[in-house]
Amino acid sequence: MADTRQADTAGPEAGKKPRSVRVVLFALMITMMLAMLDNMIVGTAMPTIVGELGGLQHLSWVVTAYTLATAAATPVWGKLGDMYGRKATFMTSIVIFLIGSALSGMAQNMGELIGFRAVQGLGAGGLMVGVMAIIGDLIPPRERGKYQGMMAGIMAIAMIAGPLVGGTITDNWGWRWAFYINLPLGVVALGLISAVLHLPRKRSKAGIDYLGVVLLTVGITSIVLVTTWGGTEYAWSSARIMELIGIGVAALVGFVFWQTKAAEPVVPLHIFRSRNFTLMSVIGFITGFVMFGATLFLPLYQQSVQGASATNSGLLLLPMLGAMLVTSMVAGRVTTSSGRYKVFPIAGGVLMITGLYLLSLMDTGTSRLTSGVYMAVLGLGMGCLMQITMLVAQNSVQMRDMGVASSSTTLFRTLGSSFGVAIMGALFNNRVQDVMSERAGALGSKITEQSAQLDAASLAKLPAAAREAYQHAVSAGTHSAFLLGSVIAVLVLVAALFVKEVPLKGAGPKTGESPADATEAAAPLAEAV
Repeated sequence: MADTRQADTAGPEAGKKPRSVRVVLFALMITMMLAMLDNMIVGTAMPTIVGELGGLQHLSWVVTAYTLATAAATPVWGKLGDMYGRKATFMTSIVIFLIGSALSGMAQNMGELIGFRAVQGLGAGGLMVGVMAIIGDLIPPRERGKYQGMMAGIMAIAMIAGPLVGGTITDNWGWRWAFYINLPLGVVALGLISAVLHLPRKRSKAGIDYLGVVLLTVGITSIVLVTTWGGTEYAWSSARIMELIGIGVAALVGFVFWQTKAAEPVVPLHIFRSRNFTLMSVIGFITGFVMFGATLFLPLYQQSVQGASATNSGLLLLPMLGAMLVTSMVAGRVTTSSGRYKVFPIAGGVLMITGLYLLSLMDTGTSRLTSGVYMAVLGLGMGCLMQITMLVAQNSVQMRDMGVASSSTTLFRTLGSSFGVAIMGALFNNRVQDVMSERAGALGSKITEQSAQLDAASLAKLPAAAREAYQHAVSAGTHSAFLLGSVIAVLVLVAALFVKEVPLKGAGPKTGESPADATEAAAPLAEAV
């Protein structure tokens, strides 16, 4: 196969390969945009959906069903790609996602919408994993940094544009188009991938590890439900939460034991023997913990305390996401040109700790400019970590484990986000309720009895004294949440210090070789593109 690739590079088709790679990358970016935009667009449309379909009491399940299905399916898609070929598996996940999108748009009641969102989530579990694993197949690790930096840019753009796009679609076309908009984009991505992407076909002799899939699904589902329901639907000490914790722990312990026995394990445990892969899993978990906690509480602080409009909520995070975008691109380019990457997790850890600590200092008198600078510092830290974690994780395993490495890294980040929202949210809510009781007495307790997070309409109806008390309470809550985040982020720095800088496979120009020649020589690791 190596001879075939060399012949391709030297022959008349060589000049077409970079263009084909760019077409594939364009299709991958469309697919990644679908995965990132969906929840944000749908979140903006939710008030309208509830107004038409009813079922307010089941509202949270529209998001929870999607999140559960995505988290549970992520490692399975990664393993299927390793066993049966990346292209067919990836295209199947896109088709399932599009079917779920079409059905969600046609839902006639809340029950149907929740079920169809679960179908959509099953497909979504393979989108991000497929994108990262295909990049891992096509691009040598040394070149991979700049492309994964582009993917981080797509993520930042999606987080900024999602609420704006969702609001525009809902207001002008109706909420069903929040789902239908996925169809034309998905069809374009499918067409380009089908026509241009050519990866080696695989066929594993071993069967699918069904018991491993069931145990992992039960374990992940229990974890996500604990972090979603704990402190909101049920008290943390309630019997239901305790039951879920027990089921989750038992399932995951059983899963780990079974993976040592299975012929073709869903998550082969040998990948964790790599120190770098294990450290990247830890860093990815904490990055997800911090990032999604920040995106939850920063808009709330700016709306409640600084009086910002909720209409352009995505723009409120622009300093953080813009800094993350720039740093991701720079980190990718530097890694590609130098082959060195250890400095980025270390710098990311330092900047993340600093940014979170600065954000914990915000109070009722903090200006938007000051909070914007603090957010930018945090964004710089996350930009150093977002894609470098995936790059180093992929570089730490063999090609046959590329899918499970990508899916495991993605899963740890997803689980980190669930824990971040739950733990930081619980701390925030408790602190808000305590301060409201201190400053507004019984009235304060009554105001936050149902929820510590008031929308703009509810806040406007409060008496001036109660509104001022709530602003102080939100400031105290964000202080506690971000201070906890800064303490947790110390683990990123500790883990980064133990990373071993293993040379990235594939490289920039050798002595006497032009950059163009080096790029051709480090041709995609797939059979052809």
